[in-house]
Amino acid sequence: MQAEIITIGDELLIGQVLDTNSAFIGRELNKIGVSVYQITSIQDDKSHILKAFSEAEKNADVIIITGGLGPTKDDITKKAIAEYFNDTLVRNLAVQENIEALWKLYVRQTLLQVNLDQAYVPSKAKVLMNTLGTAPGMWLEKGDKTFISLPGVPFEMRNLIVKEVVPKLKGKYETPFILHKTLLIYGLGESTLANRIEAWEDQLPSHIKLAYLPGIGKMRLRVSSKGFDEQKVIDDVQRQIDNVMPLIEKEFVGFEDEGQTMEAFIGKKLSGLNLSLAVAESCTGGKLAERFTSNSGASGYFKGCIVSYSTESKINVLGVSKDIIDKYSVVSGQVAEAMAMQTIKKFNSDYAIATTGNAGPTKGEANAEVGTVFIALATKQGVISEEFMFGQPRERVVNKAISKALEMLQKEILKN
Repeated sequence: MQAEIITIGDELLIGQVLDTNSAFIGRELNKIGVSVYQITSIQDDKSHILKAFSEAEKNADVIIITGGLGPTKDDITKKAIAEYFNDTLVRNLAVQENIEALWKLYVRQTLLQVNLDQAYVPSKAKVLMNTLGTAPGMWLEKGDKTFISLPGVPFEMRNLIVKEVVPKLKGKYETPFILHKTLLIYGLGESTLANRIEAWEDQLPSHIKLAYLPGIGKMRLRVSSKGFDEQKVIDDVQRQIDNVMPLIEKEFVGFEDEGQTMEAFIGKKLSGLNLSLAVAESCTGGKLAERFTSNSGASGYFKGCIVSYSTESKINVLGVSKDIIDKYSVVSGQVAEAMAMQTIKKFNSDYAIATTGNAGPTKGEANAEVGTVFIALATKQGVISEEFMFGQPRERVVNKAISKALEMLQKEILKN
């Protein structure tokens, strides 16, 4: 069974608002075996909306629409739906009562007629009550096709998808079981990984699909299958994962589907070994520390971070010798190593990672070429550093530095 997602709003087309709704809907539909055929973003224009509805009806069994249900004149989705279904808008008393209740609880302004008019819905629609907002969801059927209109406000849409839409779709349609297992791999590029697993990939049966999903400093390898025998799908996918694992076990971090990330993997290892970590950051500006502290339980192994962005702070806050900086430059392996060693001393941690570099677009206080980064890793036994050239732009330099720092730390921890 196939679905199409239609998002309505000029703000999406001009890049003023990021379309996170489609990604969420796609994930939730996939969980119940509904494949998304197409995602379409369109203007707040009636003729455009009607055309999109007509085309979607030819392509998909389920059409999910978000946006254009607000109280202002530019929100025309309901009127377009009524026209498409040759229907009229009627006041729904249950929706009106919901609006009045929400207003009484949360809004201190006067309830205007324009807000009450959101209780008008197409007469043929089944209302999906929006308990978090004033715009109701709507479910309409045309032959064997289902149209579902939802508010564009993300938290309202998500609540309706989970509590109303998914249960109703599961009750109406018999769908296959779809399984994706995404392996997270650090330290291998796409071509290197493809070459290493080529023989395994060539023997995959036709019902097992493979996708390479490259990212900065990491690879995601997605193994997928679907069928009506859920256990067979699970067993088939697991069999293929077991076959490929010996080829990637040194670089394998975990499964993205299970919420695993490199920093979470490292955190679990540190916790299990009762070891601790601290970081000193210059060119990465605290983003490496943020990766660790975004995980619950990080306080058990992550001791802290010093963002010594300027040369002055490296000297006065972190305690790096001015002589080392003057002799080797602020962007150097010697300074990165000194930063890491000072961090271990200040936090009394078992590991310390330090970054210093030139992320660009100008050279700043150092003469190093833009894209140059030094990363140091210290333990209580000593310190090492590596030099990298990450190119441009600035965001790429920072993200690649974070990924390489995590990779260096992972390799060192796995020696235990």
